[in-house]
Amino acid sequence: MTPVPLLCFPPAGAGAGFYHDWRGVRPGLDVHGVELPGREKRFAEPPLTAMTALVDDLVPGILDQTADRPEVVFFGHSFGASVAYEVVRALTAAGRTGLTLIVSGAAAPGTGTRPAITGLPDDEFVAGVRRIAGYRHPALDDPELRELLLPALRADVTCQEQYRPAPLPRLAVPVVALRGAADDLVTATDAARWSEVTDGRFIGAELPGGHMYLVDAAPVVLALVERSRG
Repeated sequence: MTPVPLLCFPPAGAGAGFYHDWRGVRPGLDVHGVELPGREKRFAEPPLTAMTALVDDLVPGILDQTADRPEVVFFGHSFGASVAYEVVRALTAAGRTGLTLIVSGAAAPGTGTRPAITGLPDDEFVAGVRRIAGYRHPALDDPELRELLLPALRADVTCQEQYRPAPLPRLAVPVVALRGAADDLVTATDAARWSEVTDGRFIGAELPGGHMYLVDAAPVVLALVERSRG
């Protein structure tokens, strides 16, 4: 049986490598981290600060990549959930079928509010990211690495803070919303409201851990993903 493509959108500031350890965990899933501008293989490109521009950048390549695949699963965590959702909206508007959307550690569009940190000095910005993400990447403690990582991280935070989803028709695809049971950044109510974006099947599930529960739970998450396919 041909594995089903699982396209994974990283959290703010991260690249496709965030999902490197997911590859090969489930033979039924062909895991691909989605590379955003300004990081890893696309480091030389300027990061994008508007959701519409980011979606316009990603959709053509995804259409080409999945043209011969009847089924595709999209997974996004935190900021990546917003990007995955908008990409799926664009793909369905273009007539693409056979899609499943899995969002993780994210409030539904138009819900959840956080203090704005765009424009803060570097140290305050990094501290703000830690507060809203519940996680601090060790690389941000290295001055040279931080200088390399901050442009993409700032761009993603700006993109998320300025994101206002358009009131388009509801999706018709299956949607699964995951969260860590101890996540104090995304409430169970915020996650459950992802049911409002689709007329398709909706599943909500909690797994042990906080906002970044998935870092140490790849086998469990991927098993759930495989069971939840449309």
